[in-house]
Formats: sequence, C-alpha cells, structure tokens
Amino acid sequence: MTAFLDTNIIVRHYTGDPPAQARLATRYLEQADRLLLPDLILAEVAYVLESYYRMSRDQVAAALRSTLAIPAVRVFDRDLLQRTVELYDIHRFGFADAYLVASAERSAVGTIASFDRGIDRAETVRREEPA
Repeated sequence: MTAFLDTNIIVRHYTGDPPAQARLATRYLEQADRLLLPDLILAEVAYVLESYYRMSRDQVAAALRSTLAIPAVRVFDRDLLQRTVELYDIHRFGFADAYLVASAERSAVGTIASFDRGIDRAETVRREEPA
C-alpha cells in the first residue's frame, strides 16, 4: 500500500509521546511498503522537534537523517533533502534557509533574493538584496 506520511507519525516515532501512538507509529514505519514524504512535512518535523519537544539541533538532524533512511520512505529529491539536513546541522541554518540554499545550489540560478544576511554564510550561493 502507498500512503502519504504525516508529521505526527514521524514525531511519535522519535519522541515516544504518547507511548501507545509511538508504538503504533514505529510498527507502521517498519512494516510499510511505500510512504510518500513531501518536503514540507520534513520541515514540519524539524520545527515540531525543535520547538515543542526542545530537541537539540544534533538530535533533530539525526531524526531527519533517520527518516530519510527508512526503507519505505520516498521523497521527490533525496539528494536535495540530505543537503538541506547537512546545511541545517553543520552550517547551522534554519531548516527553511537550509532548504533555500540547497535548492539554489542544485539549480542553475545560484542566487537568493533576501534581506537575511545569514544567507551570506553559504559560500556556494550568492545573496542579492533588493535595493
């Protein structure tokens, strides 16, 4: 069976909260054949684990990497998401900015229009500020 995967299944699996749903989520992830994971859901997982569960960036990054490694999980562009997690974890970007930088890197564009000077930490893309 093929199904889209929602944030709460992933969050329950990694947090164990609440325990009964966590057990069901873990078993579902282990037994599923094909789970479609939209990029937005992975971003929401990062947000929920950081904000509500107060997990460290290292813990969140590990959970995101583990999610991408689940055999049943299918994503549109695995390399893009893996690079996003790398930028989020190692280069300390927020998830959305990491996704934006990874997207700019993978495209022929390579430029990001933004007032956010934090983007300048990415040496692989150029930030263009509206003037």
